[in-house]
Order: sequence, then C-alpha cells, then structure tokens
Amino acid sequence: MFSIGPYQISHRALLAPMAGVTDLPFRKLCREMGAGLVVSEMVAADPNTWTTRKSRLRIQFGDEPSPKSVQIAGYDPQMMAQAAQFNVLQGADIIDINMGCPAKKVCKRAAGSALLKDPKLVKSILHAVVDAVDVPVTLKIRTGWDQQSRNATSIAKLAEDAGIAALAIHGRTRACRFVGEVEYDTIAQVVDTVSIPVIANGDITSPTQAKAVLTKTGASAVMIGRGAQGNPWIFRQINHYLQQGELLPSPTLSEVGKVMSRHLSQLHQFYGEIGGVRISRKHIGWYSDWLPQGKVFTQQFNCLEKTELQQQLLEQFFSKIQYQEHAA
Repeated sequence: MFSIGPYQISHRALLAPMAGVTDLPFRKLCREMGAGLVVSEMVAADPNTWTTRKSRLRIQFGDEPSPKSVQIAGYDPQMMAQAAQFNVLQGADIIDINMGCPAKKVCKRAAGSALLKDPKLVKSILHAVVDAVDVPVTLKIRTGWDQQSRNATSIAKLAEDAGIAALAIHGRTRACRFVGEVEYDTIAQVVDTVSIPVIANGDITSPTQAKAVLTKTGASAVMIGRGAQGNPWIFRQINHYLQQGELLPSPTLSEVGKVMSRHLSQLHQFYGEIGGVRISRKHIGWYSDWLPQGKVFTQQFNCLEKTELQQQLLEQFFSKIQYQEHAA
C-alpha cells in the first residue's frame, strides 16, 4: 500500500493511461479485476479541443469510485494549468501529466516525451499545474529522449521539488519507443533519488515479472499497459501472487466469454452503434489473440457492422469452442 496525496492505493498493480484504450468501460473492468488505480486516456491541454466528442468521452467517469485520475498533455505551462483546473471541475481527483508519450504527432508539438529535452520547461509546467489545483498531481515520464540524453533522475528531482505526488516511469527512452530491454536499473536509481512513490512501467506481462520488477527497482507499484489489453485478469493475478506467493489459474473459457460479452455490451452502450462497433474490434481482437481459433473469429468479427451481429457471433464462437473443449 502507498499513498498519492490523501488517497491510499491498496493494490500495487495500476492501469497505465493509453490513448484509444483506457476509456470508461475498460477502466471499470480493470478496476473490478483489482487495478489499484486506473488513469484516463490522454486529454489535450488545448481548450479548443475540450468540447469535441472525443474529449468529452475521455473525461466521462460515470459511477467510477475515487480516486479518478485524468492525464493531460501539452507544452504550454499556463495552458496545462488551465487544463488541470478544467478537469478537476469535471470530477478528476488526480491530475496526471504526460511527459512519456512517444507518438510522433504528440512529440512534434513539443509535448509528451519531447518535453524531456527541455528541463526548464518541464520545471515550469510542473510548478504551474501543481500550483493551479488542490488535488494531487502525478507525472509519467520515460528515461530520457534518447540513450545519449537520459535524465530521468534529474527530472524526478524536479518533480519532487515541484510537489508532484507520485512518478511513473516507462523504462525506455523516447527513441526506443516500445522496443528493446527495459531499463529497470534506471528506475531503481530514481527510487533511490527521490522520496515520492515511484511506479515502474514497461513490458510487465505476468505476476512473476511484476514481483521481479518490484524487487529489482524498489518501486511502490507497477503500471500495466499493453499487458492488460485483452487480459484484465492480470491485475487479479498480480495481486494474488504478491499477497499469497502463488499463481492463480488462467480464467476459464466460460469466464473469458462472459467478460468479453459484458465488455462488448458496455462499449456499445458507451460509444453508440457506429463508434461501439468500430472501437470494440481492437478490444475483442486482443482477447481473441490467445484463444483457440481466435484469428479466424477476429477476421469474421471485424467484418460486422451491427452491434447485435457482433454479440451473436461472440456467443456462437464461445458455444463452439466450449463444446469442442468438452468433446476433446
């Protein structure tokens, strides 16, 4: 257990913010599965975007329990401060600052991980946001812009001095994107440098790996991104392994089918017919990746244009593979 401001985080596996992924239906599901904290999709600091449908959906909380964390991205200190205030008014309990996104469209606007090239601007943004709101502010970074300019420890000190409540680090530089070994040693150095909670992120896809990373880095928690796509059970599995020292069995086909069906229904309700059909394809594809005959099913699923047809095909698919499993 560790704290972010007044909030006690009881589980040490957290859901990373992912654009196009960590919407309300997915956040709710991961929280049910034991995620200690879930973070929204990235919201742009530019006020011209706040009234768009995409932005409105990204800051919908429904009946989510506290703490509700919203990630903001931008490059102008005053604009970031205003974005923080706006999102607190919408119900955010924690503001998370994005300085880790490696996407070209974000970095070319000098936002995301591009900010790591300018520590003075980093300092200005951190102070502006922390001073603008009365809720805890967290920060997500990478280890640096590239291997020649790793500066995670100095950025971490700036964050602590500015009043940042917790720091998440993806253990790669921006240049590495999602390829190559994760620098868990760098994360350990940051843990030794600051007294605020540090959260380790990068290629954590199993309970044993989560424990190994926590042991190696001394981090307060691990943050799961791609490892949770199509596998929300990972939070339950990590929590159990950390608490009991034993591995839970994989979910049964019956449970997988029920969770997929419920997730699909919630996506349809949240986005409506057109958006729900389109956005559900990637989520269902992630689940199906590791299921028997999953690739064929995904191809069929992605051709459907109606919500009811997607649900029908999903039910038929699970009836078929469960029958084959029992017959084997």
